[in-house]
Amino acid sequence: MSVAVAILAAGRGARLGRETPKPLLELRGKPLVTWALDAASEAELHPVVLVVGYRARAVTRAAPQGALVARTRRWRGGASYSLNAALEILGPWTQVDAACIGLADQPLVGADAYRRLVAAHRDGVDLAVATYRGTRANPVLLGRDLWSEARRLRGDVGARALMERHPVTEVDCTGTGDPTDVDTLDDLRTLEARLH
Repeated sequence: MSVAVAILAAGRGARLGRETPKPLLELRGKPLVTWALDAASEAELHPVVLVVGYRARAVTRAAPQGALVARTRRWRGGASYSLNAALEILGPWTQVDAACIGLADQPLVGADAYRRLVAAHRDGVDLAVATYRGTRANPVLLGRDLWSEARRLRGDVGARALMERHPVTEVDCTGTGDPTDVDTLDDLRTLEARLH
């Protein structure tokens, strides 16, 4: 059995105040979504799913060769629709028994965070969340047994809603990267400064 990875990149990023989709904003000359996809690919998870919505064609061009692209037309409705699109496209992949979920606007999440979640899954964990210095963040791992419930979520909620109903394993990913969100141009500038 294998673990897939889905990078959610469907949103617009309205707080940015510009038409460019947030996943295509550049950090050190590379789109945010590419940073996220590179970490997922480096972790050797398969298949890699990219969920697109706003300006779908433009964001799709960032997908690496061989990636599955899932489009949600309901991206304005929140994270649940992106998660649903990812799990729907993975459904027929019967060899996949879990999926790691990452976000395109967290470019510094590292490959080792994904690897640690996979290791927890191989130890029998079906719901896991990465933590950094004791704080829950991303990525999150969902075993297939939870997918149907996850697909019933609605609104701007993601896998965290399942953590209120099921036992969750916290996986320490401190030192593997940084889960900081890019929500504003100031956030982007702060990350740029830290990388210099």
